[in-house]
Amino acid sequence: MEEMEEELKCPVCGSFYREPIILPCSHNLCQACARNILVQTPDSESPQSRRASGSAVSDYDYLDLDKMSLYSEADSGYGSYGGFASAPTTPCQKSPNGVRVFPPAAPPPPAALAPPPPPRNACLTCPQCHRSLVLDERGLRGFPRNRLLEGVIDRYQQGRAAALRCQLCEKAPKEAAVMCEQCDVFYCDPCRLRCHPPRGPLAKHRLVPPAQGRVSRRLSPRKISTCTDHELENHSMYCVQCKSPVCYQCLEEGKHSSHEVKALGAMWKLHKSQLSQALNGLSDRAKEAKEFLVQLRNMVQQIQENSVEFEACLVAQCDALIDALNRRKAQLLSRVNKEHEHKLKVVRDQISHCTVKLRQTTGLMEYCLEVIKENDPSGFLQISDALIRRVHMTEDQWGKGTLTPRMTTDFDLNLDNAPLLQSIHQLDFVQMKVPAPPILQLEECCTHNNSATLSWKQPPLSTVQVEGYILELDDGNGGQFREVYVGKETMCTVDGLHFNSTYSARVKAFNKSGVSPYSKTLVLQTSEDTQSEEQTLPFPVPLERSQLRRMSPFSSTLNLQPSFSGRSYFELRSSAHQLSLHSSLQSLNSAGCNFDTQGSPYSQLVAWFSFDPSSAHADIIFSNDNLTVTCNSYDDRVVLGKTGFSKGLHYWELSIDRYDNHPDPAFGVARIDVLKDAMLGKDDKAWAMYVDNNRSWFMHNNSHTNRTEGGITKGATVGVLLDLTRRTLTFSINEDQQGPVAFENLEGLFFPAVSLNRNVQVTLHTGLPVPEFYTSRSAMP
Repeated sequence: MEEMEEELKCPVCGSFYREPIILPCSHNLCQACARNILVQTPDSESPQSRRASGSAVSDYDYLDLDKMSLYSEADSGYGSYGGFASAPTTPCQKSPNGVRVFPPAAPPPPAALAPPPPPRNACLTCPQCHRSLVLDERGLRGFPRNRLLEGVIDRYQQGRAAALRCQLCEKAPKEAAVMCEQCDVFYCDPCRLRCHPPRGPLAKHRLVPPAQGRVSRRLSPRKISTCTDHELENHSMYCVQCKSPVCYQCLEEGKHSSHEVKALGAMWKLHKSQLSQALNGLSDRAKEAKEFLVQLRNMVQQIQENSVEFEACLVAQCDALIDALNRRKAQLLSRVNKEHEHKLKVVRDQISHCTVKLRQTTGLMEYCLEVIKENDPSGFLQISDALIRRVHMTEDQWGKGTLTPRMTTDFDLNLDNAPLLQSIHQLDFVQMKVPAPPILQLEECCTHNNSATLSWKQPPLSTVQVEGYILELDDGNGGQFREVYVGKETMCTVDGLHFNSTYSARVKAFNKSGVSPYSKTLVLQTSEDTQSEEQTLPFPVPLERSQLRRMSPFSSTLNLQPSFSGRSYFELRSSAHQLSLHSSLQSLNSAGCNFDTQGSPYSQLVAWFSFDPSSAHADIIFSNDNLTVTCNSYDDRVVLGKTGFSKGLHYWELSIDRYDNHPDPAFGVARIDVLKDAMLGKDDKAWAMYVDNNRSWFMHNNSHTNRTEGGITKGATVGVLLDLTRRTLTFSINEDQQGPVAFENLEGLFFPAVSLNRNVQVTLHTGLPVPEFYTSRSAMP
């Protein structure tokens, strides 16, 4: 109940209401506070004078009086009443509640200094709505007393068990010492001695302790509200026009005689009911506000946690940049040190070479000088020719370039840091936005027999880039949703659902920033298992859609199970139930749609898939929506398909787009954890056939078996047939089976796989029927 306290306080004094009166504007004031803020007005502006002049204005027609300027709109803190030539400007004050109030006018000048003032009437301005109210001859007694508010305040104070205060203290009320049961007033000791002396008629009053007085006040019957115009009459009726209780005398003599009135008790119950109904709506809003506040408080906590996490992430990212810069700094310093060592080595080698040569030259010069000093002509001539040749040869050795430094002292290195500095200055946060939820296009969604086609689009005003969509379908029994399609297309047809079943579908979009919320859930009803052309569809089927619909011969149901992160694989629930997924209009309208499975002991599970960039080696290059792959390395690298299989019959082909320099690509199946940097079949995680331009071999765990004649060239087609019903793997080249069954006893989860190098490029083709050589062989006894 503490929130209610502001409703129980006077806007002028800021304390609980004492003897509150109800103003015509429905606001309340303490009677003493109302007396303090009265302003005197000239008699010429009184209601009586207006009525005398023919103006039909009621006593409380404050709407007309609102034309007066109540207070200055400028930030001066002063207000004045326009229209009164003699009204002085009155400063505004603020109550403890922050409401502007007008104090009483200044006292008139002494009679000796000024003429006697004209008769004046009181004017009261509501401190909450600022409406001006002119009082009649009754003054404040003309306003009804709000005894209901007094009762609420009493109950509130009793609930708080607050100390009872004196009701006669002018300023800070002191704690009450006694209560007079006859006067119904709480007194402190000073006020009791001053206002309630124990003599005369007051000596017979009974004074009790405040706590006892509170109880007796609560138990005593509530005083009945009396009429403000006829103080001896109790309220008995309700005036509908004036919206106020009235007495019988008001109806007979007063201004309510011609008004519509109703029984007080009936209107009391009616207004209580209306207030209760209004409170119900307000209670709902308050409940929503409380939940919203809880949400906001949780957001505060989440913001703080996210802030700490984001700051830690930012610090880690900046530290990683600093570490990378330090590593690059170390690398550059290493290059500088190498250049330094190289320069020193070259110069030192040149110093050593020149020192040796200079020593030899100096020795030769000294020897020649000593020879010249000899006086033996014949002996000199015997060696002079040889010495002259040696001197010339030595001089030639000091020729061009010998006395030129082989290395400069400058370092011919200039660090290009401008791009990095620019990148650092451009380093900033990117506003991450997730896509808006897609919109299912009901006019494009339809069902036919046991297949369902769904179409969706992004909202028209959405500008956030979308990288793909995720379509989810439940199991037909209201169970858990499963992903049935992940890709860029905005249309998907799912075949092989239960006949006469209800499915729920939803779709969401994603990009690098995150995943959008789900679209609205769409409920689909598949048709009865009948060949009749008349089908009951939940949505109209456009003509162009019916021409594109692919008719599946299989009675199948969806069972999409999760395996590894980012992957899905299909598994049959039973031999009679299989799945066919069409991920685009192209697949819907592709050739060879109707597969003849008659005569076969089992049916084929048709699935469309592509290569998986997330699990491939980094050297693999993807194109054509991840259906075409090659490599930028001369070594063999492995790439897997997106879809894994554990049951059923599956067939796909790979066409050779480029075949240069006789490489050895390998085709087959593998586990998810196969080696990605070696030829397929080198470890025990893959089963493959690798081929050259003349022969082919089967390989598993680096063991070669069954070499067959027949290689590949550009334009050749390699077929891979995985029969997990018989647990076999078979290969073909240009529709010719390569040897017998390549591998047997296969069990578990297998992914399509290829290994190749930069000399090979292949394209994947999926959703194909079983080749004739295998169909005919399976039909043999």
